[in-house]
Amino acid sequence: MKLPACIELADPSAATPVIAVRKATLDETLAALDPDARAWAKANGFAAKPDTWLLLPGDAGRIALVLVGIEDARDPRALSALPHALPEGRYRLHPTLGEPIAPADALLGWGLGAYRYSRYLKPPRAPAVLVLAHAAPLAEAAALLEASARVRDLVNTPTQDMGPLELEGEVRALGERHSAALRVVAGDDLLRENFPAIHAVGRASHRAPRLIELTWGDREHPALAIVGKGVCFDTGGLDLKPSDGMRNMKKDMGGGAHAIALAGLIMDRQLPVRLTLLVPAVENAVGPEAYRPGEVVATRKGISVEIDNTDAEGRMILCDALALAAESAPDLILDFATLTGAARIALGPDLPVLFSNDDGVAAQWIEAGDAQHDPVWRMPLWRPYLRYLKSHVADIANAGSRMAGAVTAALYLEKFIPDGQRWAHLDVYAWNDTDRPGRPRGGEAMALRSAWAMLKARYG
Repeated sequence: MKLPACIELADPSAATPVIAVRKATLDETLAALDPDARAWAKANGFAAKPDTWLLLPGDAGRIALVLVGIEDARDPRALSALPHALPEGRYRLHPTLGEPIAPADALLGWGLGAYRYSRYLKPPRAPAVLVLAHAAPLAEAAALLEASARVRDLVNTPTQDMGPLELEGEVRALGERHSAALRVVAGDDLLRENFPAIHAVGRASHRAPRLIELTWGDREHPALAIVGKGVCFDTGGLDLKPSDGMRNMKKDMGGGAHAIALAGLIMDRQLPVRLTLLVPAVENAVGPEAYRPGEVVATRKGISVEIDNTDAEGRMILCDALALAAESAPDLILDFATLTGAARIALGPDLPVLFSNDDGVAAQWIEAGDAQHDPVWRMPLWRPYLRYLKSHVADIANAGSRMAGAVTAALYLEKFIPDGQRWAHLDVYAWNDTDRPGRPRGGEAMALRSAWAMLKARYG
């Protein structure tokens, strides 16, 4: 079990106690404290609003205990404000007072709140440490925290250090850790191996495009394919993005980061599936070899695609990877992609958009999202909108209208899914625009925990 430095497994009795309080139970909690503590809380106006806290003084200038306002004790982020708000030191959950927070949820939330990306800039201080007892069942929460940090680290790393080759290196290291098999098809070999759409998008970059394929698991187990968009930087291609739209495009491999992290979770927790991870990794660059608007691009499935917009590149690389995933007829295909701005316009940055051709899979994921406080929101595969992707020179266009952009992108992907094949697609932002408790600015794992819970319920 791998734990960050902000979590310690030890006898917690010597650590400063933390009492989680809801507004509805504040008076009851304060009544259990001594009169001086009650008076201090009242004098400081502590009202138990979520993500607020109060230090209660003890003898000799020590902190006697901490009150923290929460909304829901089952929300893993209930304590996420504390690691960088409290003075450096060791803290523990109070064993009897306040709202009961499960140790696993405390570990996850504390770790999410403590995270800071530090590859290039050292954080100004260390986070406070949460001390938990050895006996608590924490292994799964630790694995979820590690997976979430992996998404954040991958997305936060700028393209100079996280191009297609480096993304391959991340998958290779994960495969070696879990004795998985790895296959990589790169550069012009993509044409020889029939991945022409991936090649078309990535051919303009000096960094060779590639398809990264990892396989793991027992052949007797149900087959699961996970596909992630790995556009390591997106200029928009010849349909160039404006500067503000390009500023954070190091995050355009966020779908690939989610897929890699979820695959790591599956292998770490030994989920009984036969796993295939597919990450098409490219840079959508501008150069003499850049693919052009109006070109007709071949695909692995044999569907010809007219390029309406070179900035609709994610669906181009995904369609070849989805076609490969479907060839083995797995029980389920999941894909993750930072695919459309339209999804963000519709639901904002915090709600990933779910599309699925299977009501049962969608319902399982939505239910898991509610239970894990890691939601998804389903939108329709409204097939009449395929008219917006009509081409007069090819089987389909890769774009064509501002109408229902997230829906038409999902419909495009569905064209590469065979009839009867279960499939779910998550259009995810993978980013926090501002700092919030448990959600530091930068890369973010979204619906990763709920995806794991859904898969565990389905196959565990």
